[in-house]
Amino acid sequence: MKIKYFFLSVLFISLFSCTKLEEVVYDKIPANLYPETADQVANLSVDCYSKLKPFADDEGWWFLAQEISSDELCGPTRGSDWDDGGKWRNMYQHVWTNDDEGVNRMWSSMWTGVTICNQTLDMMNQLPENPTLVAKKKEVEVIRAFYYYLLIDNYGDVPYLTTNINAPDKPYKIKRADVYDSIVKTIKDAIPSLNTGDKKYMATKNMAFAMLAKLYLNSKVYTGVERWQEALNYCDSVIAGPYSMETNFLAPFLTNNENSREIIFSIPYDENTFTGFRLHMRTLHYQHNLRFDMPVGPWNGFSVVPTFFDTYEAADKRREGYHIFGMQYDKNGVIIKDGLTGEDLDINPHVKALLMDASNSTPFELRTTGARVGKYEIKMGAKENLSNDFPLFRLTDFYLMKAEALIRLNGAGAGDEWINPIRTRAGVDTWSGATLEDLLAERGRELYCEGHRRQDMIRFDTYKNAYWEKAAHGNERNTFPIPKWATDANPNLLINP
Repeated sequence: MKIKYFFLSVLFISLFSCTKLEEVVYDKIPANLYPETADQVANLSVDCYSKLKPFADDEGWWFLAQEISSDELCGPTRGSDWDDGGKWRNMYQHVWTNDDEGVNRMWSSMWTGVTICNQTLDMMNQLPENPTLVAKKKEVEVIRAFYYYLLIDNYGDVPYLTTNINAPDKPYKIKRADVYDSIVKTIKDAIPSLNTGDKKYMATKNMAFAMLAKLYLNSKVYTGVERWQEALNYCDSVIAGPYSMETNFLAPFLTNNENSREIIFSIPYDENTFTGFRLHMRTLHYQHNLRFDMPVGPWNGFSVVPTFFDTYEAADKRREGYHIFGMQYDKNGVIIKDGLTGEDLDINPHVKALLMDASNSTPFELRTTGARVGKYEIKMGAKENLSNDFPLFRLTDFYLMKAEALIRLNGAGAGDEWINPIRTRAGVDTWSGATLEDLLAERGRELYCEGHRRQDMIRFDTYKNAYWEKAAHGNERNTFPIPKWATDANPNLLINP
């Protein structure tokens, strides 16, 4: 069984007795009494990481928004199933409003992360300073920078608060570029104090290098200024760390992937103690519980966009490794039957339409078409929540980022040596003279369903294009609107900086 962090849900209350045997109850830990040990100092940051928990599912919506608004994944309406007020179609077709579920919940989850980090730092600033505590404060500042990185990536201009003490009730937004500058400075200032080890659930020095590489790679989007050389430099810092490519391309996505040599920073999901990763429930057919011996029935929803599925060559190991399609068998090797039609469960990888009904699909097609996401191992006996860690930063991403920076700086072919090891592992021919268009396609195939696609498409200026059942639009959809509930409570959020 994998060992995970168990996140604290209560605060300690110190009780002391005086000579009259009367209890004195404190409403917070006295600064001169806690923390007393290195372990207690380490625990101070735990809740900052715990706020990543909702990001992979609909409580936090980050993963869903990045993938379903891209050309990779969709949540098709299947007759009377999966309409849900049109929220999945809205996200895929980029017709969301400021009151859509994804827009609302993603904003809330990211700001919860920022707020908890600020509360933690405010508490730390009241404690007697020592080198261990100073290092822990820098770590929390980097975690907060990660939440801000996601905020500017998804919403553009946002408020920037670094304390909850005397913070304005109705803060104003500041320019995206100014938030960018602040979080870059915060990360760089913190690096000398950060842990140097391979701790995949912690804001280490290598995680900080990874975030800086991401920020510099997307600098033109965030600030209007290209910083390809800086992105290249920090990719080199990541690649020089204690990581290496797995021989098996599926190794970073196994149930017990916590020791994968490719993973730099991840969310430590556990089916019992840290729940919230339910991608298999959202994508598997109703009868797939028979294949995986599951005690729960999946919901028969998400599938790969057919035009994206076709970007995989037939020889590409990732085509079958990342997807579930074709004839489906139960755990004993017997063909599974669709529960409604009684037909053999043979999944056509090409979903019929984003909105499927009796006018364009048979009852069997409604329920079965579309390759399902199989990238993250679904172990035998899987429950409603998976125990696979979710990689936020992974080494092959930085190989491809380095290749991109080299191509942008030096032209086609400059990144071949960083793309080709990934293609060789996938069982397809290597390239000579790879272009940016080639690179974007390879990023899609390798990093499918890891939460990167929306950002990549915006950086390559393809997010606004028409693809499959999504129409073309302008750049105004490159960010999400601030939710209506937030601007109703704080009209200052409607004022452009």
